[in-house]
Amino acid sequence: MEKKLYKPRVIDRLVEDELEAMGALLLEGAKACGKTTTGEHHAASVLYMDDPMTRRQNLALAETDITRLLVGDTPRLIDEWQTAPQFWDAIRFTVDHRQESGQFILTGSAVPITDRQEGEAVNHTGTGRFGRLTMRPMTLWESGDADGQVSLAALFDGEEPAGESHMNIDELAFLTCRGGWPGALSKKTERAALIQAMEYYESVVASDISRVDHVTRNPESARNLMRAYARHQGTQATIPTLIEDVRLGGGENMSDVTMASYLNALRKIFVIEDTNAWNPNLRSKTAIRTAKTRYFVDSSIAAAALGIGSGDLLNDLNTFGLLFETLCMRDLRVYAEALYGNVYHYRDRSGQECDAVVHLRNGSYGLVEIKLGGDRLIEEGAASLLKLAGKIDTEKMKAPSFLMVLVGVAPYAFRRKDGVFVVPISCLRD
Repeated sequence: MEKKLYKPRVIDRLVEDELEAMGALLLEGAKACGKTTTGEHHAASVLYMDDPMTRRQNLALAETDITRLLVGDTPRLIDEWQTAPQFWDAIRFTVDHRQESGQFILTGSAVPITDRQEGEAVNHTGTGRFGRLTMRPMTLWESGDADGQVSLAALFDGEEPAGESHMNIDELAFLTCRGGWPGALSKKTERAALIQAMEYYESVVASDISRVDHVTRNPESARNLMRAYARHQGTQATIPTLIEDVRLGGGENMSDVTMASYLNALRKIFVIEDTNAWNPNLRSKTAIRTAKTRYFVDSSIAAAALGIGSGDLLNDLNTFGLLFETLCMRDLRVYAEALYGNVYHYRDRSGQECDAVVHLRNGSYGLVEIKLGGDRLIEEGAASLLKLAGKIDTEKMKAPSFLMVLVGVAPYAFRRKDGVFVVPISCLRD
């Protein structure tokens, strides 16, 4: 198979690790985030299930003699495998009998209902045979919009940040609306680049939200819901709150069941990625809020849902701040996963919060507040981080590896006198 020119992504190291350890790898994530291209880079042969020239024959073979579709040099990429969910058991069986790692890569932009919801067509979970990775849109460092002078891994190793940022607020507003879609990077004009996110959004509400599980959903209701979700980025908005927001916005009065169905469909196609709560050991008995925090997988989806562009963000810094937080969460998730970590949020009943907690498997963690920029907001973020750090019972768990205010616009990355790091997002990498 002829290899295309390929720009490495953060996830590539994880793909290599999984292929070395497991018989097959499931690489899933939002449509158009680059899964197929990454899979092709690591594969020795490819089967494109959605190729219009061979789609019918492929589906017919999947029903009658699926083993013929598995023949090829390994790792063999099965692209859009979920169109024939029987691949799961067939590959699991083949991996068992070959007893070799790195046999297959499966890519897809939807979770098949037979895999995780209904369970009727899949007889085995794949435990011990399949590795799983979630791929997201590109970070600013991956897209070439950040220089990566500050490594998240180095911060965990005790290094202090040092770097200089040249990104201004106009550039940041554009990148927030453009998002991390690989297809947008080659566009010659800003307008063309922004159209990518809008077309993605239109595809979601018009077809993808219904096609994922073959349940017909109203496109206008999907629009109203995604608009409401965009307004609640970075919050713990409940389903009743979202229902009321949709109603006040002129949409239908959804039931709890209907709202949950729409949200579940958006999760299956990796449009939304909410953040779980972090539960540290505290010195006090402060009650911790455990509801998830609402986020789209990319800030551009929120901008498209609201029908706004970079100029609108510059005129509404409150909305800009919410969408910038979504952009930062995207990048932090990618960088944390490269370190085999996860990103959480913290909220308690007293109002204390932390936008992001990057937690590694070894128990190390860093506390992060996200601010658009400006001395006042940075001071607020630093004060909040120091207050939370003071609540943590370090006799029962590690002290935080670092406290960081992650900012949109600031000239330098540096360590403050109080020990809090200030890092522009345009300096950060894994």
